[in-house]
Amino acid sequence: MILNILISIFGGVIAGMVTGFTPGIHINLIAATTVATAPTLLKYTDTLNLVTFILAMSVTHTFLDTIPATFLGVPEADTALAVLPAHRMVQEGNGIEAVQLTVIGSLIGLISATLLLIPMVYAVEKGYPFVQQHIGAILIGASAIVIYKEKRKRLWALTIFFMAGALGMAVTTMPKLTQPLFPLLSGLFGVSNLVISLKNRTTLPKQKKVNLQIRKREVSKAITGGMAAATLSGFLPGLGAAQAAIIATSMFRKITEKGYLVVIGAINTIIMVISVIALYTIDKARNGSIVAIAELLEMFNKEYLVMSVAVMLIAGGLATVVAIKSAPVFAKLIEKVSYKKLSLSIILILTIMTMILSGWVGFVVLVTATALGIIPSVRGIGKNHLMGCLLIPVIFFFLQG
Repeated sequence: MILNILISIFGGVIAGMVTGFTPGIHINLIAATTVATAPTLLKYTDTLNLVTFILAMSVTHTFLDTIPATFLGVPEADTALAVLPAHRMVQEGNGIEAVQLTVIGSLIGLISATLLLIPMVYAVEKGYPFVQQHIGAILIGASAIVIYKEKRKRLWALTIFFMAGALGMAVTTMPKLTQPLFPLLSGLFGVSNLVISLKNRTTLPKQKKVNLQIRKREVSKAITGGMAAATLSGFLPGLGAAQAAIIATSMFRKITEKGYLVVIGAINTIIMVISVIALYTIDKARNGSIVAIAELLEMFNKEYLVMSVAVMLIAGGLATVVAIKSAPVFAKLIEKVSYKKLSLSIILILTIMTMILSGWVGFVVLVTATALGIIPSVRGIGKNHLMGCLLIPVIFFFLQG
């Protein structure tokens, strides 16, 4: 039995490497495929091994998905905000360090969530009714704080926030648009960054191998904020890692670029732990992987909760090694390619993937989002205000509910 579980963990880690390193291939797709083929798979294995596979894959993905976001500037919903400082660090020759920061955040976040498992179970169970009633106000307050921090350009920040929100509302309610977030986020955070880099004739310096240096206080602050925000995100529908990052960063008057990347890494991984806790305490599945697990299991009891956390710890340890070893490989690959050719190739690939996933309507969304994504760079304000594209639809959802 133990051998089968270990094999399932290794299989999940390999699957997580595929989804993490390959933009556009999401863990939800693999999880859904696993459930769809379960009748056949169960002839050769059992339900526990399938659940183990999905958990290991999901956690591994949270450790690795920032690598293409860092070196290629290709975002997913969970890594959109990481693209901004991480890609900037790549342009300064510090891409490997950027990956290390997100991985440290993921690992410490996973360990912290495990150590605080019992208090978090209690917090989710008792806090869910209250938070559910006030999450709209919490998001409005967090967004207002982030906009207020712009100081002299608050009007522009507010304008960009609402423009992105309007685009997000339009895109997420289009009935014939499949995979709406792919062209939306690729345009706002991916293609727009690449276009600006091409305009500025950016060249990538040699990526330096450095000993990671970040103050313990900064890490503690990042993990604390990440834990609080991820707890909200993990058991509330529609509240993802990106929205949680806005909440986390608004909790502090100032957070460094390095601390910011630690927050992003921590939130992505902690949310997986919280999602498992939510399935156990309030019987709610908050992401595709957990939905798949809920469909495979008749009841998610205490034994499954403990087993799930153990699986995630093992997978997280393996994923840490994979991420740390993979970052220099990605760095060497991009050093060998002309940055102009690389940027144009990524834009072409994103365009083709948009056409395949979302059709001509998606292409229009991609172009529109790219145009909007360029404005913050031109006006000198933070691109995090573009997260209005996800925040405003979620705020409306909770205020209407």
